[in-house]
Amino acid sequence: MAKKLTSRTEDYSKWYNELVVMADLAENSGVRGCMVIKPYGYAIWEKMQAELDKKFKETGHVNAYFPMFIPKSYFSKEASHVDGFAKECAVVTHYRLKNDPNGKGVIVDEDAKLEEELIVRPTSETIIWSTYKKWIQSYRDLPLLINQWANVVRWEMRTRLFLRTSEFLWQEGHTAHATEAEALVEAKLMCDVYADFAQNFMAMPVVKGVKSESERFAGALETYCIEALMQDGKALQAGTSHFLGQNFAKAFDVKFQPKEGKPEYVWATSWGVSTRLMGALVMTHSDDKGLILPPNLAPWQVVIVPIHRNDEQLEQINEKANELMKALRAKGVSVKYDNRTSFKPGWKFNEYEMKGVPVRIAIGPKDLENGTVELARRDLLEKQFVAMEDVETMVPALLEEIQNSMYNKALSYRNEHITEVNDFETFKDLLETKTGFLSCHWDGTTETEDKIKTLTKATIRCIPLDAKEEEGVCILTGAPSTKRVLFAKSY
Repeated sequence: MAKKLTSRTEDYSKWYNELVVMADLAENSGVRGCMVIKPYGYAIWEKMQAELDKKFKETGHVNAYFPMFIPKSYFSKEASHVDGFAKECAVVTHYRLKNDPNGKGVIVDEDAKLEEELIVRPTSETIIWSTYKKWIQSYRDLPLLINQWANVVRWEMRTRLFLRTSEFLWQEGHTAHATEAEALVEAKLMCDVYADFAQNFMAMPVVKGVKSESERFAGALETYCIEALMQDGKALQAGTSHFLGQNFAKAFDVKFQPKEGKPEYVWATSWGVSTRLMGALVMTHSDDKGLILPPNLAPWQVVIVPIHRNDEQLEQINEKANELMKALRAKGVSVKYDNRTSFKPGWKFNEYEMKGVPVRIAIGPKDLENGTVELARRDLLEKQFVAMEDVETMVPALLEEIQNSMYNKALSYRNEHITEVNDFETFKDLLETKTGFLSCHWDGTTETEDKIKTLTKATIRCIPLDAKEEEGVCILTGAPSTKRVLFAKSY
């Protein structure tokens, strides 16, 4: 752990890439654009998954699993869906290899060509709605509230660990409803679920909004989203929830018989978050010394490190440390006691600082004599000596304080980096200097949105749900506008 991170201010991208590897979260694999999520990184993802899964089930959803292979004919049924994903699709054309007769490894067996090519899922709307046609017959079958945890493949050209990889893990919810109003309530509800999770578990403030038409999910009539701001002033889309209308129901002829009248097409939503949240977690809080994890998602909320010169001292510390660990675990605190003798305490301190463990407790021979421990909090890099008998009650409160402090720090940064802009020259200047979200008027046309993106690389991140009606003019064209939108450069 001797190597130091590149400074965030020196090279933010390099700092991020180094941190993900040095904190033992993930590494590049032998497959281009794909990653290996290491045990420590996966432990964080498991905590994310557990909390989100709990929230999904509390709102009436159940889990299922659908195939990762989608017949090409399914995929082509919804035109805008094809347009949105065609360039990112991996296609399976053959099902067998054979030895090269020239002795050059293996080659595709041309006699094993598939009758119909298969798409490796970039998202599952098509395979799921082909299944829903069999499951939905009557109003009694609705609403259908299904989620799946899965992997997807999107053949990205430029990749970065967690933020953009060719294969990634995610969850995707797919629901069917009897009415348009019910589907809209569902789409908004799941956006709220994501916002609640981001703020209360990731300690990451988000803006809830809707996407502009050009930024919507392919095949959606409306896309609700949560947008977060990273420490380099760039925005990151952290979760989306889509109102699909009846587009997929019509494409796959999914109808239900209402209580009265003729069969009707169902109304649909889909929604999802991915391992991109891991990248957001890293970039929202971490510093030049490594990862900083909010206690609610830390695999180990507390690590105890013994300081000793001989085995006798270690045995004495072990006894006290195990008592302390047992007491903290009884309070619901996740604790690791690292009494390995193959590494010195200083090395361990650096390791857990890099890994972002919220609280570190050090116990040495003098601490045993004095009845104290050294307690260090990772977020502020502060240390203090506390009575050993107070640790059991002090640590749970401290963890809550750290969680709140991390959120408030991120919120202050986010709020300081939302700037109202009324002219294009200032807009361009702030994108390069202050960065962050730029709140400004836009004339509502895709043409203007595209031109601003071409000129500045900034996109409309969202139209905030809490945006107030306000008379103004578009920063580029001067055309009338009634609401401000948020522009930013993004990941």
